Amino acid sequence: MGFYDDHILPHVLNAACGTKPIQHQRRKVVPHAQGRVLEIGMGSGLNIPFYDADKVEFVWGLEPSRGMRNKAQANLAAAPFEVKWLDLPGEEIPLDTDSADTVLLTYTLCTIPDWRAALDQMRRVLKPGGKLLFSEHGRAPDSSVSSWQDRLNGVWGMFAGGCNINRPIPGYIEEAGFKISEIDTMYIPGTPRIAAYTYWGSATG
Repeated sequence: MGFYDDHILPHVLNAACGTKPIQHQRRKVVPHAQGRVLEIGMGSGLNIPFYDADKVEFVWGLEPSRGMRNKAQANLAAAPFEVKWLDLPGEEIPLDTDSADTVLLTYTLCTIPDWRAALDQMRRVLKPGGKLLFSEHGRAPDSSVSSWQDRLNGVWGMFAGGCNINRPIPGYIEEAGFKISEIDTMYIPGTPRIAAYTYWGSATG
């Protein structure tokens, strides 16, 4: 990790992922988390205010970035439940099989280099009957938008922590063996259109 990754990028991502429209998206999915929760890419803890503390036993916060973990300290201090940091990448979840009641994935799958390995790990640690909750931006259905996503994806990722704006999120989730039970989509307002198309819902293993 260099200076940009540790000291600049956390502030950029916190601002980009903390806009009012995206916070509204978090509010749609995070309160459904329950039991022992694994949050993938916890970042600066932007989801913490939206958990229903009465339904949560504790949260494992998986976040490999030291800069983002440092940025999260204020939100962690206000959390009404225990947060246990896991500082490995999503492809290496250090938990036992069938150990999480809920896996939460918000604006994270776009940045994981080996998305398939990460989703396989999420499915492994999710208990039978547990839920994968997700809100992720990805490939738009309109060719006028998706063509620009393909053109700009590499440049975008260079400045946005490896974010990919053209990933077909539902296809990835299903390819990893999850069954999507609920899904909604829309272009999020107040976001550049190439990065605005969002999928949110839930899936089971």
